[in-house]
Amino acid sequence: MKAVAYYQSLPAEHTDALQDVELPAPTPGPRDLLVEVKAISVNPVDTKIRRNVAPEDGAAKVLGWDASGIVKAVGSEVSLFQPGDRVYYAGAINRAGANSELHVVDERIVARMPKKLGFAEAAALPLTAITAWELLFERLQVSQGSADLGQSLLIVGAAGGVGSILVQLARQLTGLTVIGTASRPETQAWVRQLGAHHVIDHRQPLSEELKRIGINQVTHVASLTQTDQHYAQLVEALAPQGRLALIDDPEQPLDIMQLKRKSLSLHWELMFTRSLFETADMIEQHRLLQRVAELVDAGTLKTTLGEHFGSINAANLRRAHALLESGTARGKIVLEGF
Repeated sequence: MKAVAYYQSLPAEHTDALQDVELPAPTPGPRDLLVEVKAISVNPVDTKIRRNVAPEDGAAKVLGWDASGIVKAVGSEVSLFQPGDRVYYAGAINRAGANSELHVVDERIVARMPKKLGFAEAAALPLTAITAWELLFERLQVSQGSADLGQSLLIVGAAGGVGSILVQLARQLTGLTVIGTASRPETQAWVRQLGAHHVIDHRQPLSEELKRIGINQVTHVASLTQTDQHYAQLVEALAPQGRLALIDDPEQPLDIMQLKRKSLSLHWELMFTRSLFETADMIEQHRLLQRVAELVDAGTLKTTLGEHFGSINAANLRRAHALLESGTARGKIVLEGF
């Protein structure tokens, strides 16, 4: 089968950073689906692994943890799907990625893709939707409905992949006042379009930006990028007993003692945790993605596809990695068809 892989960690601009290869087709395990991949999207995790994780013994390492496609075969214990189903999912970080014609994935983290979306539009959603949903409703413990009316959520990096779906979830499903950060006119317009009540510039002091829009403190923060650079400002911006959740990998240690005076809580979100440890509630990601599909089909949520980079090949994936690493991507980068 065709695939895109790498053999050594190289800069995205290097012609060998990602290569077109031929690999044996995978065989599904008892709980697995064998999926014919139709479209993929690219996430920061792809670039981080390419830069920092060398393949074992010179083997080809395949990235890609966002896919949509058609089920070709199912394992002996599969009960949720059958061949022919159109599905979307993010996969598991401890297994081969989906940048390949065929891919195997545990059925418990897969869902039927939204009926109203094509494969490219659907592939933009799984990893970021799972991350945003778990961060908002499980880590920050925000309630769906109007129970949190009067409280507020500051989303740092709201124009990126996770931010683009988190803004929608918070605005459409909760009573929170949603404040997104973005630094360029085009990304600020994108965040407003997604439904944020307010947009501020994270290049400026956050407390001053919040005061500019008439907000002194916020009750919840979702820090999606550069947490270590904004940390002291986020602690200042949070109201007493507030909650701070993050998804990135701070380059500098975070001083948790700064949280004590206000009794602030700190929460990590990694959407791969359930699949990595095969937790007892692993199937919640199947249910979560099914709910997201229903919300998309109802018109409540929309795809976060930002740019379509053409067919799935090494050259296009290298371009996608380079754009993600530049920090200027808006929404999700999607590739479709081999």
